[in-house]
Amino acid sequence: MNLQIRILGDKVAAGRAAAEHAANSLRVAIKAQGAARIVAATGASQFEFLEALTSAPGVAWDCVELFHLDEYVGLPITHPASFRKYLLDRLIQKTRITQYHFLDGESDPQGVAKKVGSELLSKPVDIAFAGIGENGHLAFNDPPADFQSEESYLVVALDEACRQQQVNEGWFAKLADVPAKAISMSIRQILRAKEIIAVVPEARKARAVKTCFEGEISPLAPASILRTHANATVYLDKESASLLRSGITVV
Repeated sequence: MNLQIRILGDKVAAGRAAAEHAANSLRVAIKAQGAARIVAATGASQFEFLEALTSAPGVAWDCVELFHLDEYVGLPITHPASFRKYLLDRLIQKTRITQYHFLDGESDPQGVAKKVGSELLSKPVDIAFAGIGENGHLAFNDPPADFQSEESYLVVALDEACRQQQVNEGWFAKLADVPAKAISMSIRQILRAKEIIAVVPEARKARAVKTCFEGEISPLAPASILRTHANATVYLDKESASLLRSGITVV
C-alpha cells in the first residue's frame, strides 16, 4: 500500500514527530509557491500535534491559508466543543494566521458547505491534517461513508458511536447534548490534498487502526481510503498500534 505508517513510543512523541513532518512540508510549500493551503483537524487526538506544530520554528504562518474538516450543525462558536473555537484557541491565535475559512453551522449549513467548498476548490490544498475516529471515521464521514460524492463539504448525520466518543472525550455531558448533524469535508475532497498527515494516538483507536489499515478498503472503514493516497502518512503511538500485526518497527 502507498500509506506510510510511523509508530512512536507515546502520544507526545507521535505528535511531535508529526509536527516536525508537517512544519517541514509547510516550509517547502511556502518556499516553492510563496503560500500554502492547509486543512486542519480538531479533537483530543490532535492536542499534542498542534501544540508542537504551533511552536515549530521557521514557518511563515502569514503565508498559510486554513480550512477545517468539520463542524457541528447548530453549535455556537462559544461552546467548548465548537471546532471553530478549538481552531481559534489552539492554532489561529497562536500562529496569527489571518487567512481562514470557518464552517458556521448555526444558520444555513447547506449554504455554508457550498460557499466554503467553492473557496476550497479555487486552488489545490497542499496538506491535510487528519485524525481517525473510534468508529474509523475520517472527518465526520461515519461508516458507511460516501466515497463517491464530488462535493467538497457534506451535511452528514452522526452515528451514535461517533457522538458517544465526543461525550467520552469530555466535550459534552451526555449523548443527548451532542448535535445529530455536522458539516464535514467529503472523502474525495480530503483525498484531493497533495499530502495527508494523520495523527492517531491512544488505545481507544487501536481497533479502528487495525480495521482501517489491515482490513479491506471499504466505506464501512472510512479511513481505510487513506491507503489509496499517493502521499499519506499516519502517526501512531504504541497503544493505537497495539493490534497491528507484529514486525512494524517502533521509532
